[in-house]
Amino acid sequence: MRVLKLGSIGPAVQLLQLALTRAGFGELSLDGIFGTGTDKALRSFQRAQKLYADGIAGNATQRQLMPYFTGFVSHTVSSGDTLFSIAQRYGSKSAAILTANPGLDGDRLVPGAVITVPLPFDVVPTTISCFSALIAYCVRGLQARYPFISVGEAGRSFMGKPLWTMRLGQGENRVLYNASHHANEWICTLLLLKFTEELASAYAGGGLIYGQSAAEIFDYASIFLLPAVNPDGMDLCTGELQWGERYNFALNISQQYPQYSFPSGWKANLQGIDLNLQYPAGWEQARENKFALGITSPAPGDYVGDRPLQASEVIALSDYTRLVDPALVLAYHTQGQVIYWQYLLYQVEGAEQIAGAFAEASGYAAENTPYSSGFAGYKDWFIKNYLRPGFTIEAGKGKNPLPIEQFDKIYEDNLGILTLGALVT
Repeated sequence: MRVLKLGSIGPAVQLLQLALTRAGFGELSLDGIFGTGTDKALRSFQRAQKLYADGIAGNATQRQLMPYFTGFVSHTVSSGDTLFSIAQRYGSKSAAILTANPGLDGDRLVPGAVITVPLPFDVVPTTISCFSALIAYCVRGLQARYPFISVGEAGRSFMGKPLWTMRLGQGENRVLYNASHHANEWICTLLLLKFTEELASAYAGGGLIYGQSAAEIFDYASIFLLPAVNPDGMDLCTGELQWGERYNFALNISQQYPQYSFPSGWKANLQGIDLNLQYPAGWEQARENKFALGITSPAPGDYVGDRPLQASEVIALSDYTRLVDPALVLAYHTQGQVIYWQYLLYQVEGAEQIAGAFAEASGYAAENTPYSSGFAGYKDWFIKNYLRPGFTIEAGKGKNPLPIEQFDKIYEDNLGILTLGALVT
């Protein structure tokens, strides 16, 4: 994460404000503006950590803040420590510590052993904008709290950022969920991360999610997630990327296409390629449709590229899909509160019935994809190549990027889809 100081702005400042609040240094406004209140809280934190209190969140300060980014600390057991005393010290729970440390004997702690201690707040924040560093912190924190989550990378973005993957469950019914092909639909990444956390928590505690036994879900299904297909574009859209060669490239092409607001209206990756128009499923028709609208060169959105499977992000997701070989996929977008389940006249057994179940669970409408946007998408490619159920979910309603204030409603509406998606095939 970049160095932050008085006058800095953007989602990294929001995360800093959240971390300082989590650490107990005031209830800061999560406005993404590094003002005097944030400066005062940061200096207080630095003094408490015996750091030079310069009000600059550089590498040393961010290392000390890391537990409040990721949601856990590493504790070295001392003589006399008990599971209860450690939990009390950090505001944690004994059960959470045991979950995070498989094989730990809580009655026989070994002095010198290093154990993971979850902190008393959720890992995934749902009140701030999403950006690539936050995704990495969440993935790290979730795996630390719930070691049964398998974490990996499907590949790298154009700018070299990891395309994180996670797996929950060990059942034979393999499903794959992805989100944020489009940069200004970043709220969908938080949706998948929050679902991962809630499902993992329910499983660890022997509980339910959407009225379903988490243990039974884990036994029946394996849920694979790639929560952010387009982390580079997300950083630009949310204001985390504010300078440099690629920022200048994006700014230049946005001036050629003023119908897209900059940077908040940015959809593409940082090559100016719309990732959900990159799949070999009617790509030529998508090219004709978008060229007719005047999108003939790299653009903030709707440019199909020079050829299908050109962008590294799309190559990575298509390869990951082949590796997973899922029975069903969900591709999350915003907005419209619509479920798209068809591609042309391909007949997929059970897809319409599943779309109906999703509609009932969410209150969204199950509809045919509009012709103007019905080609070269991930869902289209999956249906064409696998003849299995594939769905594009257009979550929320309004103008992209949807405000974070919509998150709770979006999560409530989609929890049934995310849960039933693992069970219906």
